[in-house]
Amino acid sequence: MSTRTIVTGAAGFIGSNIVRGLNARGITDIIAVDNLTQADKFHNLAGLQISDYIDKNSFYDEFRRGRYGHVQAVFHEGACSDTMEHDGRYMLENNYATSRALLDTCLAQGTRLLYASSAATYGASTSFAEQPQFEQPLNVYGYSKLLFDQVVRRALPTARSQVAGFRYFNVYGPGEAHKGRMASVALHHFNQYRAEGKVKLFGAYGGYGPGQQMRDFVYIDDVVAVNLWFFDHPESSGVFNLGTGRAQPFNDVADAVINTMRFAHGLNVLSLQQMVADRLIEYVEFPAALVGKYQCFTEASLHNLRNAGCDHLFADVSTGVRSYVQRLLQDQSQRT
Repeated sequence: MSTRTIVTGAAGFIGSNIVRGLNARGITDIIAVDNLTQADKFHNLAGLQISDYIDKNSFYDEFRRGRYGHVQAVFHEGACSDTMEHDGRYMLENNYATSRALLDTCLAQGTRLLYASSAATYGASTSFAEQPQFEQPLNVYGYSKLLFDQVVRRALPTARSQVAGFRYFNVYGPGEAHKGRMASVALHHFNQYRAEGKVKLFGAYGGYGPGQQMRDFVYIDDVVAVNLWFFDHPESSGVFNLGTGRAQPFNDVADAVINTMRFAHGLNVLSLQQMVADRLIEYVEFPAALVGKYQCFTEASLHNLRNAGCDHLFADVSTGVRSYVQRLLQDQSQRT
C-alpha cells in the first residue's frame, strides 16, 4: 500500500508544519505543492524531507491525470488567506474552484482529503458550532471557505474515502514570518516589542474594553496534532472546528509575549496593569476600515471534534505563546 502523501501550500505556515509533523513520524514520500512567487517561503521547507516539489499551476491537472500514482492522502492547505482581499473572482477561483476540482479527483481515486477551512465561515455569528444557521461570513474569504464546506457536506453521504475539513481559528506559531500583516498577533507583538519596547492593541470596540476583544488562539503544534489524529483515523469524516474551545483576550497574548521576553532578559514579570501604566502596552483607536468586518469574539465549539473521538488537549495562550516566543528568541540568537 502506497504511503505517498501530498501537502498543498507546503511552503506556507500550516503546510510546512504538517510536513514537519509527517517527517517526525518517518514519512518522507511527500510531494510538496506551492507557489514560490514569494520566494522567501522556501525557508519553511529547507530543513524538511520531501520527495518532490511541484508548482501549484501544474499540479492539479497532473494529479487528476494520475501522474503521481496512488496517493494515500492530500493535506490541502493551499489557499489565499488574506481576509482583506477584495477580488472575489480571484478568491473563489483560488479557494473554491481549485478545492472542488481537488475533491473530485480525490473521490474518484480513493485518496483521502484533509483540508483547511476557516473560522471566518462564522463571521458575524456569536455561536461557533458547525451548523448552517451559525455561518455568516463577513468577507469573501470566509464565503469561499464556506462554499467549499457546503460541497463537502453534500458529497459526504456517498464518499468512499475520508474527507475532513478543519475550521482553523486564530493559529499562531513558527513558520508564519512570510505572512506579513496576515501573521498572528503573537508575532506582531513580538516584533513590536523588540523594535519599540511596547505592544499596540485596539482600544474599546464592539462592547469590549481596550484589548478585551477575545479570540480562540490555537498553537500550531496543536493544529498539526489534530490533523495527524485524523490521518490516523481514516474512518472520521466531516467538517470540524479546530480551536482550543477557550476564548482569551488580546491582552493575554500581549502579556505572554512581553513577560516571556522580559524573563529571557532577566527582568521581572509584570501584571497587565503595570504594563499599561509603564506604557509597555498602548491602546490605539479601532481602525475605521475594520468597523463591521471584525470578529470581536470567537470560541470553537469542540462538540463535533470530541464526538469523533479526538481528545487532544490544547495549549492555552500563556503556554503556547511562551513556547513560541522562546523559539523566536532562539532563532534570533542563532542568526546573530
